[in-house]
Amino acid sequence: QVQLVESGGGLVQPGGSLRLSCAASGSTSSITVVGWYRQAPGKQREFIALITRGGTIDYRDSLKGRFTISNDVAKNTVYLQMNNLQPEDTAVYYCHALAPDKYWGQGTQVIVSS
Repeated sequence: QVQLVESGGGLVQPGGSLRLSCAASGSTSSITVVGWYRQAPGKQREFIALITRGGTIDYRDSLKGRFTISNDVAKNTVYLQMNNLQPEDTAVYYCHALAPDKYWGQGTQVIVSS
């Protein structure tokens, strides 16, 4: 079993930045991939980025350059740095892990508004 807890969401003005954290606990040695997803109101959940145990990183094409995924192995934490946020980035952001079963966090709300 793996538990994922996201944090770092909040209200930010357009053009601002946020860093989200995903802290994993439990059977963390079983985790092979951690990813970030988001779901805006009335829309389907969409992929943002992932990082593998081996360090491979992948991004949604439309978010490359603004969003950066990283990890701190010692802290069992994966981060999502988000820059130049826009109103269309408003969503609930979720952390996802494969270990090898699929696990989701509870989500953290990001609101981009002036």
